[in-house]
Amino acid sequence: MARLIVHKELVDDFGKLAALCPFGAIVPGHEGAEIDGRCRMCLVCVRRSEGRVTLEEDAKGPAEGWDGIAVFAETEGGRLHPVGLELLGKAGLMAARSGQKVLAVAVGHGLDGAADELRHYGAGRVVLYDDAAFAHYRVDTYTAALHDFVMAERPGTVLIGATTLGRSLAPRLAARLRTGLTADCTVLDMEEDGSLIQTRPAFGGNIMATIKTPAHRPQMATVRYKVMDMPERSKEASGLVVRAAVTDGMRRSGIEVLEARPKEKVVDLTEADAIVVAGRGIKSQADMAIVGRLADALHAQVAATRPLIEAGWQDPRRQIGLSGRTVKPRLIVTCGVSGSVQFAAGMRGSGRIVAINSDADASIFDISHIGIVGDLYEVVPRLTRMIEDGRAI
Repeated sequence: MARLIVHKELVDDFGKLAALCPFGAIVPGHEGAEIDGRCRMCLVCVRRSEGRVTLEEDAKGPAEGWDGIAVFAETEGGRLHPVGLELLGKAGLMAARSGQKVLAVAVGHGLDGAADELRHYGAGRVVLYDDAAFAHYRVDTYTAALHDFVMAERPGTVLIGATTLGRSLAPRLAARLRTGLTADCTVLDMEEDGSLIQTRPAFGGNIMATIKTPAHRPQMATVRYKVMDMPERSKEASGLVVRAAVTDGMRRSGIEVLEARPKEKVVDLTEADAIVVAGRGIKSQADMAIVGRLADALHAQVAATRPLIEAGWQDPRRQIGLSGRTVKPRLIVTCGVSGSVQFAAGMRGSGRIVAINSDADASIFDISHIGIVGDLYEVVPRLTRMIEDGRAI
């Protein structure tokens, strides 16, 4: 891992040196100048300071001095996002194999309840950055806090949920740490030496790429909600809660939150117990009514694949796949869906997959539990009538 070194003995004009940083990260220290949490690792100071600031790589091996699997526990209003608990469950399994500790870190305001809950999901150490400055998400303040956490705890692996917040935060943290990041992983594993095996679709979903980070630490990955299994909540809480010191450098931000408004509540596909999906086999927007009637009979939500979303036939929030939602319902019925890798990655963990397609060789049948080969315009209405009449469930 690389870091910036200020050679204090060469600094004869602090003001001139501090002016080099566009983010104000060069500040007075105990013995001269130092770099604080606002540093973006842009290296402007290295290029323009004439040797007063240098970039130095860690002389140790990439994994030496790094230990543990850290999970960023995302919160909103002090409430945990479930993806953090899913990642803690996966971290526990990988830690058992590699003999590492499991840590959780939360950034926000009013985190006492979240901290107590994390102790029921296997976090051996919960580190809180609890301050009014973190009441609303601002990418620069959150990045500064997580950077401080990583430098203090030195976890070998950092896992972040691929939520809207996580997708903004993770790449900025990785850039500041000068390490790699694998986004939207669908599979995670760990070797006994602590090397993280990261698997994600690549080249438009045509292949599954396995990625390792052998030369840098920490190893970083983001994972979508509902991709990993939710662990069981232990009855007894365990682990230590630590409140990290929040500095003025972490609080400073170039972003001002003028107002925060709650979003209008909409049906969230990720929480649905049953889903009926319309695919490219649907010939017109009017024919979506066929799928809708089946969904009504099953008390299910309607979803669609990417081609139908791009045609404007459904709300983008109802798209399933790598560029849409990842779901794990108890029942999912696909109507005219071919089963591309991109789509399959978004629903593979469903409890029962029923596929209806006229092409017997469609990829969807490779992952379905029940396959019906036939014209959806004949099969779906007939199946709907049977359910409505109580002859099929």
